[in-house]
Amino acid sequence: MVIANPIYDVVFKKMMENERVAKFFIGTLLDQNIETIEVKPQEFTYTDELAGISVFRLDFIATIKTETEEYKKVLIEIQKAKNQIDLMRFRNYLAEQYKKEENINEEKVVLPITTIYILGFKLPEIITPCIKVERNYKDLINKTTLDTKSDFVEKLTHDSYVVQVERITDRYSTKLDKLLSVFEQTNFVDDKKIIKEFKHDTELEEVKILTDILHYSGTDPEEKKKIETEQEAWRTVNAMFENEKKVLLKELKEKNETISEKDKLIEELLRKLDEKK
Repeated sequence: MVIANPIYDVVFKKMMENERVAKFFIGTLLDQNIETIEVKPQEFTYTDELAGISVFRLDFIATIKTETEEYKKVLIEIQKAKNQIDLMRFRNYLAEQYKKEENINEEKVVLPITTIYILGFKLPEIITPCIKVERNYKDLINKTTLDTKSDFVEKLTHDSYVVQVERITDRYSTKLDKLLSVFEQTNFVDDKKIIKEFKHDTELEEVKILTDILHYSGTDPEEKKKIETEQEAWRTVNAMFENEKKVLLKELKEKNETISEKDKLIEELLRKLDEKK
């Protein structure tokens, strides 16, 4: 079966519109059963007036209720390339979400936040494809770990999950393996890395539903065109950032060379002054 690469915003949005798939995706990563879920894509547009381009992208917010009756807000960020603008944008976005109240059972409440980052690049220090960065409550006086939780602390700090799609292998045994397999960046059938062949079985019902959605996105001409448009737009943005980076590095090098020359002149003047003394 051929499927679309879900690392693209338009594909991931189509995937998360299915409630069962959304529960499977978040519940598997968090290792929790999700009772209810509401996914809200948040629109963001990057505009560069000089380059004359405007790039539309999405962030994803899911309000979930776990089997323990706990409500959480899950923020999902797909970052295909390591751009500073994406990092700063999401930091600001995260700060905004900490201030927002959600309507739960006709009551305005601030929910604890969990973040999921899907990265299209490798973190050199971490070789595993999926990690959880979690918090522990430590009693620094008695040097023990606390089992209790504070509502105040929970709403000011958060756990994070990081998926490195470039490090996903062909493992296919656990439920997590089966989820990650659809993000595996191999077996592409096109040069653009938009469509790939999914070679695993789909005996797990959620995987079958998920791959059917991705198959549609990868074979329907209109859906495929949306992916190509997104890919080309971000390729242009990345090229623009690389050019700006090269210009800044060149300017920095020239400034350093100028400073070095001035330092040499100063040293020469000081030497001559010493000789006159």
